[in-house]
Amino acid sequence: MELLRFITCGSVDDGKSTLIGRLLYESKLLYADHLAALEADSRRVGTRGGELDFALLVDGLAAEREQGITIDVAHRFFATEARRFIVADTPGHEQYTRNMVTGASTADAAVILIDARKGVLSQTRRHAHIVSLLGIRHVALAVNKLDLVGYSQEVFERVSAEFARENDFDEIVCVPMAATEGVNVVGHSELTPWYDGKTLLQWLESVEIPTAADGPSRFLVQWVNRPDATFRGFSGRVLRGTLRQGDEVRVGERTSTVDRIVTMDGDLPEAPTGSSVTVVLADDVDASRGDVLAAAADPPGTADTFQAHLVWLNETGLLPGRHYLAKIGARTLGFSATKALQLNEIGVAEVHFDAPVAFESYRTSRDLGSFVVLDRLTNATVGAGMIDFALGSTDVRWQHLTVDKQARAGRNGHRPCVVWLTGLSGAGKSTIADLVEKALHAEGRHTFLLDGDNVRHGLNSDLGFTDADRVENIRRIAEVAALMVDAGLIVLVSFISPFRAERALARELVEENEFCEVFVDTPLAVAEQRDPKGLYRKARRGELANFTGIDSPYEPPENPEVRLDTTALSPEAAAEVVVAKLRTLGVC
Repeated sequence: MELLRFITCGSVDDGKSTLIGRLLYESKLLYADHLAALEADSRRVGTRGGELDFALLVDGLAAEREQGITIDVAHRFFATEARRFIVADTPGHEQYTRNMVTGASTADAAVILIDARKGVLSQTRRHAHIVSLLGIRHVALAVNKLDLVGYSQEVFERVSAEFARENDFDEIVCVPMAATEGVNVVGHSELTPWYDGKTLLQWLESVEIPTAADGPSRFLVQWVNRPDATFRGFSGRVLRGTLRQGDEVRVGERTSTVDRIVTMDGDLPEAPTGSSVTVVLADDVDASRGDVLAAAADPPGTADTFQAHLVWLNETGLLPGRHYLAKIGARTLGFSATKALQLNEIGVAEVHFDAPVAFESYRTSRDLGSFVVLDRLTNATVGAGMIDFALGSTDVRWQHLTVDKQARAGRNGHRPCVVWLTGLSGAGKSTIADLVEKALHAEGRHTFLLDGDNVRHGLNSDLGFTDADRVENIRRIAEVAALMVDAGLIVLVSFISPFRAERALARELVEENEFCEVFVDTPLAVAEQRDPKGLYRKARRGELANFTGIDSPYEPPENPEVRLDTTALSPEAAAEVVVAKLRTLGVC
């Protein structure tokens, strides 16, 4: 028996939970103990004067029962003679958009509720947009609470026409309903004699379920299976189509033939969509976790830059230029953001991965067209993305150069390195960096000093001091510093650089032994007392916004190579400590 996954969504108090509860009740799908518990809960915490409060079947959280709203995503399984179902009851509040996205991400169809008294609201449009964005093409519009407008056919038709006019789903079925009374939920009602369309359950039992069985084969590699020297296979799942023994497949630029399809119960002649198997190829092809074995005659595209829709799921907003991790398929890659988003916001962005990936648009394939965004430092999930299409050319590649970093470093007579000085304004970074460079220059070392104030006169003159601009400021400098290391230089970087994520990015752009983080550790009170530029006084008076340490955060390094306590060290002594550390690291 086939399974339909669907969601219910709509504005707050449109009756989503009540509808699901009534659907289960009217379909006689409640066990006796569930019904007894519902009767007891309805008398104790219900909102219908002791009558059955069907919303309590899915509003399980205490906060939901207290407020009479849905907060989390509640899933229920039920079945009729025609079909099995998993329904996700999703929240109506805008602040819980991320929960609604979670519920919709695996759904095949959607039931969108509208309060007949209120009509199409902004939140209705928001949910319809998310439903469309997440690839759901079959929608039932439940115009609910018709009992409160006298079961008016005119109201129903007006609301239905407005919704249909604003949306372009493949299928929109509009059902007049009063969920509390069970009107047109399972069976037709005499209260709406003018309606002869499908009831909600009839639609759910007959709606088309999208299938990935048709189309060219796609097999996602999740593990390279090598139990011994005689066997090498690729374990994973068939995302689409049917993979057969003897099929010609492509992975990257190589093609091969499926030699065996292996399972614990023996070899198979073919593996249909959804199968988890191990594929053995006829040739020794280099493939790893996250690669896709695809029909050679019709492979997916490969690119590293995309236009994608992003849904932001974290309280800390997405910042331009900040690098994140993106998990696409079974692979984790670097991801560079280009536009700022806040919690629950949805936007279109240009997304850059640090390596090409096999992809298809989200509308074609949820598996190859979606990715999860992770924080680089905590691995926490912070966003979700849906690929629209590739951008740019895949022909832009690294050009091999004869004179490389090693050759330049050999000519200079020392190893290249980034010496990254970070700390509050007034900590003494620029003074110490200048003294370090002076000492290295006297020894004949090839150096360059990038100072925070100096680069804002040119390279970064277009940037302000918001968190977003600070991230981009450091991203640019990190890239420049990496280029200077490639030139064989010892590059000193003197920037407040308040965020750990961007300092981590700067470290990752060079080799492991080419980065030395120096924390110029000066307490805020001491830095403010020095205040050589009068910036702290301006910030305290409210004349200077987004000033680090006052109204913008500073995240101190957790494990710097060098920590300089400037309350105990003079600038000259601090510079000597840094130079000594560089000698210890073998830089000079």
